[in-house]
Amino acid sequence: MAGRKRVVVAMSGGVDSSVAAALLAKQRYDVTGVMLRMWSEPDLGAGDLTRTPQAVAEARRVADVLGIPFYVLDCEQRFKECVVRRFIDAYARGDTPNPCLACNRHIKFGFLLQTALAHGADYVATGHYARNVQVDGEFQLRRGADVRKDQSYFLYMLRQDDLSRLLFPLGGLTKATVREMAARIGLPVAAKEESQDICFVRGGDYRRFLLAHAPEIARPGPIVDSAGRELGRHTGLPFYTIGQRHGIGVSAPAPLYVRHIDVARNALIVGPAAELGRSELRVVETRFVSGRAPRAPVAATVKVRYTGREVEAILEPQADGAAQVRLRAPVRDVTPGQAAVFYQGDRVLGGGTIAGAPELD
Repeated sequence: MAGRKRVVVAMSGGVDSSVAAALLAKQRYDVTGVMLRMWSEPDLGAGDLTRTPQAVAEARRVADVLGIPFYVLDCEQRFKECVVRRFIDAYARGDTPNPCLACNRHIKFGFLLQTALAHGADYVATGHYARNVQVDGEFQLRRGADVRKDQSYFLYMLRQDDLSRLLFPLGGLTKATVREMAARIGLPVAAKEESQDICFVRGGDYRRFLLAHAPEIARPGPIVDSAGRELGRHTGLPFYTIGQRHGIGVSAPAPLYVRHIDVARNALIVGPAAELGRSELRVVETRFVSGRAPRAPVAATVKVRYTGREVEAILEPQADGAAQVRLRAPVRDVTPGQAAVFYQGDRVLGGGTIAGAPELD
């Protein structure tokens, strides 16, 4: 039908992207389903939902039910360079990365969006639970209506040019409603479970993955307290994260937590709960949805992990593109390599990567 807008839907073989495609087809868009073939470890187990032949087959079956074309787009090498390599490099410098953020920035809303537009698409759509709202000529990224499923945290890197070409059909829906719709439409993935694992890591065991692909970054070394006393030996810094309590391997009268990862000394710094927490952090590689960093300090709330609690803060943009964030109350799980995402109400201002803490004495 002439005049219909063309939209490419990023399909994973899961229920969310499948219902996103169904909704857009019902709205009379000219819909094409595309699955990205990304790099993963050889012999990736069947439990992975997005990379196996089974997932491709299921996405194709959904496309057949909806009567839309379906293609598989290869981006293995790009994914390996932009996501997997960065994942390994982050652990090597003592960070704890979130590979989904790199994938969104460089693959889904980088490579796929650019490729789709270059081939004549008007929009790209995904199954993310977030909302894209235009107010007074400016696009705003807002939280999804389903508080428990809101995925706006993972989309902070999107800016105006991106949002002008992106659709999030599930933004105003709950997960329960999406499953009900999938069943009513007759989609074969209506009851399919979600994967919580890292998609390119076989079995979800990132420690085994690092030992297999970058064994040189996992060297045993000392575990020390804040006074410099050696308490034991760690098995490799990448196997620990800030705030970790279990699995440290040392005993003490009071529980010990990971406070700092000292790559220069290959040392794991631990201490009691009272020594945890940061009230200020530096955020680098910041991006703002408006395309403009605030010119003066602004009040906002901040999430330092997807599942973390939101805290009030003052955001102070820096001339070098970073931002200094002063938290209203100390937060225990501030972890270098994770994202800090800034909100005002349900609106995402932007975010960036949490930089390492100052060296401990």
